[in-house]
Amino acid sequence: MTEILAPCGSPEALTAALRAGCTAVYLGGESFSARQNAVNFTDGEIEKAVAECHRRGVKVYRTINTVLFDSQLEQCKAAVRHCAETGVDGIITQDLALTEIVKKCCPDLTIHASTQMTVHTADGMEMTERLGFSRAVLSRELPLDIIRELSSLCIETEVFVHGALCMSVSGQCYMSAVIGSRSANRGLCAQACRLPCKAVNDAGERFDLSLKDMSYLDSIKSLADAGVSSFKIEGRMKRPEYVASAVRSLSLALEGRPYDRQTLADVFSRSGFTDGYLRGKTGREMFGIRQKEDVKAAAKVFPAIHDIYRREEKRSGISFRFCLQSGKPVRLYAEDDQGNRAEVSGSIPETAQNKACCAETAEKQLSKLGDTIYSFNTAEYDIEDGLFISPSEINDLRRQVCRKLDGIRTESYTRRVKFTDCGLLDFPKIKTAEAAKIRIAVSRLEQLDGIDFSLVELCAVPLDIAVKAAESFPADKLAVSMPRFTFDEKLQKERLKAVKKAGISAMLATNLAHVRAAEELGFELHTDFGFNLTNSCALNAVKKLGAVDSVVSFELKAQQIAALKKPLPIGIFAYGRLPLMLTVNCPIAQAAGCRKCTGCVTDRTGRKFPVKCSRKEGYVEIMNSEKLYLADKTDRFRGIDFYMLYFSDESCGEVKRIISAYAGQYNKDKPDRSARDGNITAGLYFRGVM
Repeated sequence: MTEILAPCGSPEALTAALRAGCTAVYLGGESFSARQNAVNFTDGEIEKAVAECHRRGVKVYRTINTVLFDSQLEQCKAAVRHCAETGVDGIITQDLALTEIVKKCCPDLTIHASTQMTVHTADGMEMTERLGFSRAVLSRELPLDIIRELSSLCIETEVFVHGALCMSVSGQCYMSAVIGSRSANRGLCAQACRLPCKAVNDAGERFDLSLKDMSYLDSIKSLADAGVSSFKIEGRMKRPEYVASAVRSLSLALEGRPYDRQTLADVFSRSGFTDGYLRGKTGREMFGIRQKEDVKAAAKVFPAIHDIYRREEKRSGISFRFCLQSGKPVRLYAEDDQGNRAEVSGSIPETAQNKACCAETAEKQLSKLGDTIYSFNTAEYDIEDGLFISPSEINDLRRQVCRKLDGIRTESYTRRVKFTDCGLLDFPKIKTAEAAKIRIAVSRLEQLDGIDFSLVELCAVPLDIAVKAAESFPADKLAVSMPRFTFDEKLQKERLKAVKKAGISAMLATNLAHVRAAEELGFELHTDFGFNLTNSCALNAVKKLGAVDSVVSFELKAQQIAALKKPLPIGIFAYGRLPLMLTVNCPIAQAAGCRKCTGCVTDRTGRKFPVKCSRKEGYVEIMNSEKLYLADKTDRFRGIDFYMLYFSDESCGEVKRIISAYAGQYNKDKPDRSARDGNITAGLYFRGVM
């Protein structure tokens, strides 16, 4: 049966999830949780949660799903150790450092690839399996046919079926970080997408980056038939009532029984639900906000929802054997549906003075299982005539044997894993190049005209213009820059074959799937910022996958970059508009249509954020309002092997001037201001993220 996976942001939510009938839960510890503002669980509370879940036969997954800094690796290793020794059923993670920790220290521990790893293709699935993952949490943006394809492959799939939708593809949103230093990849998203934002010139207030909550419950049987292993409910920041309502509704939908959709919407929604991504239908109907009416509706339904989790959910039948013999202690045996057995004994029975104990008397007490996880199955009685034992003692024996069976069940479901402490940075380190090289990535072919390629080590060009670029420019200096999201991987492979045939042999990979494509087609692999590499262990992981160098995350501070123990050359995002969101749901197209494209979205302060369209690939990128410019700050960086300059709307002349500026071809006392016209930023390199 497909797993019903419930969010638990607090012990109260855990109780609600268990009593509503979930079959697995996911929760975060005090560190490394992508929901740092949830209550979360201490180590002691996690241990209790594992015991409470396992006695019910429910699995527990811990989220260690933030990106890590080098200074946190030992602390993270301790958290993994706690999971292994406590019997947590698996870790949900996005940082490749976790794969290194698990391989070295506890290879038998189960790990799941978080949705923040942007797994959405067959090659992505294969790479997660190769890294040691047994399950991939798929990107939320996928339609049913792709979910079905991926669910038929090498490892399990987990799919979000209810809860909040981010405007951006998970793991690829940097808006909160860039605007306010609160990193979504570090668990502190400020939800800037829920604030007023306009994609059209409209006098009224608009929320063109805010999506409705998703709900796939009406299509849940189709998802089950597609082979999905786990149905995930979003909501570790939500109240226990929300968790209970969502779990119970999902359980009913899976059984083909009606559920109260209105109550589910009332407890939490943003003007209703959407299933647009599942149907492959993006657009206006997917957008919505939380309104006053939604809040009022929730207050009305909370009391009724409490009844869902007021009592224990029955998890197993129980069968008894009751033995009452003269001169021997009374004995009670119990067995659950899974074959777990327990027994207890009581006092020696007395001779009955009035009414002797009989099967009917015993069964009346044994069947009182209201506040347990058990339902009464059958009972056998071996009762000698003329003996007496009080009903209260039978009740006490029933309570004792249930508690003992609880403990046996807990142990039978708990799988502890051996942990061996190992060093994490015991790999060969390289020296930094004497002088950082210049690499560029362009958006249009004409941006290459007149470039002095002697100043540029490598030039990345988009997949759709790569073949044409190779016809006019030196192919040995070119790399194909991969799309950041892919709906048709087979077609993409055919396009890549043409690029390889044109003489381009390097690839700038933007997600894990491209590692497999580079390997299959013989491209030299360079990994881009989308890998979110923030620590030395993760860098070593991509080196093992075949990367010759990597662009590290632009969420790192300059001093953190300088302190990295490098297993391979690294570069930084050194120029251009930082991508704030990667989304397959264009805010402009839904608001005005492509023919009336404004080219940008405007926030409540009047700042304009350009929207970079990759319509052929099926996504757009919302770019920062300011350009990152570091040519006059390169002396503040250490440990850098190359600077990556990303060009979007620049003219050919601007491209040449900016390359020259980074190559040092200007008077440092009187720098060429034309290379940095307009509003500029130093990004996060000197202020960092929380």
